[in-house]
Amino acid sequence: MIEIIPAMDLIDGKCVRLTQGDFSRQTVYADEPLAVAKSFEQAGLKRMHLVDLDGARTGTPANLATLEKIAAGTSLSIDFGGGVKTDDDVAAVFAAGAGIVNIGSMAFRERATFLSIVAKYGGDKILLGADTRGGNVSIDGWQTDTSVPILAFLLKFSGLGVTNVFVTDIASDGAMSGPSLKLYRSIKAAISEIKLVASGGVQSLSDIDELQEIGCSGVILGKSLYENQIDLKELAKYAG
Repeated sequence: MIEIIPAMDLIDGKCVRLTQGDFSRQTVYADEPLAVAKSFEQAGLKRMHLVDLDGARTGTPANLATLEKIAAGTSLSIDFGGGVKTDDDVAAVFAAGAGIVNIGSMAFRERATFLSIVAKYGGDKILLGADTRGGNVSIDGWQTDTSVPILAFLLKFSGLGVTNVFVTDIASDGAMSGPSLKLYRSIKAAISEIKLVASGGVQSLSDIDELQEIGCSGVILGKSLYENQIDLKELAKYAG
């Protein structure tokens, strides 16, 4: 069964969503992230994807206090990312209550360091984040585009202890235009053993079902939940 993972993006300690990664197209949904997290927990969901957008922009985690509050106030397993650049950052995120740490830009720039962190903590504790725009990898909170194809990037980590990956198609994120099914099919075809979490564009239960058929282990939901395109109650069949 595919795992439903609600997303929460943080700026200045508030719950926000960006459209296609554009910081100028920002909507604030809640001043108190803990209340939102509790609504996910009450719906029977077990995990949450927490993105520190301030950290992604500045290069160092900036919302650890909010992570601590949510971790202490709920039983959710939290995967946290944004600005994680060093082993010390990883340790700080775990100390603040995260169950999994998401790493993207550092894996792109410092592959050896990233692999050493995977070896230290285990593949089940580190989630490789790979964001793509136009088929190529994008880093630094989607602010820096590269010329490296997404599949070529992921293949560099195949068989090296990296077991969990989430891939976001930036063009789909926040647009509720449907997920990039072709992209996820190509990744699963090339790296069948990877646990792949899809992110971006999901607008309906049928989208979730299609991702499950492809073989995705999880799906991150954001705007579709905040805009009530998908009702939390409808997700019970996956949560159970």
